[in-house]
Amino acid sequence: MNMEKGLKYSKDHEWVRVEGNVAYVGITNYAQLALGDIVFVELPEVGKLLKSGDVLGVVESVKAASDIYTPVSGKVVKVNEGLAGAPEEINRQPYESWIAAIELSDASELENLMDEEQYGRFCVKEG
Repeated sequence: MNMEKGLKYSKDHEWVRVEGNVAYVGITNYAQLALGDIVFVELPEVGKLLKSGDVLGVVESVKAASDIYTPVSGKVVKVNEGLAGAPEEINRQPYESWIAAIELSDASELENLMDEEQYGRFCVKEG
């Protein structure tokens, strides 16, 4: 399974890349493989305040629509507008295709997420 070192992972199959006080959130390779060909991404509004576990957006594939949950709390400061015109980029490059950037309001929430080894074991159990 394809994972990246240095990221944090949620049980809902989102990844988090932290840069300073901003967390970039996307869906994992495991999630995009399960969804199949992604045809639409609903992005959150910039400025939206979210709590960990809130719906961040929606990803639609040829198989199903799936909510994306934010694994961290904070304010959406940027969205990946490129996904609106090319949602399939999530299939091609799941770890480069972030959905939203969130200014962290509680960095300690990152401790509740898994590293790549823990996430790999989690996926094996779930699979």
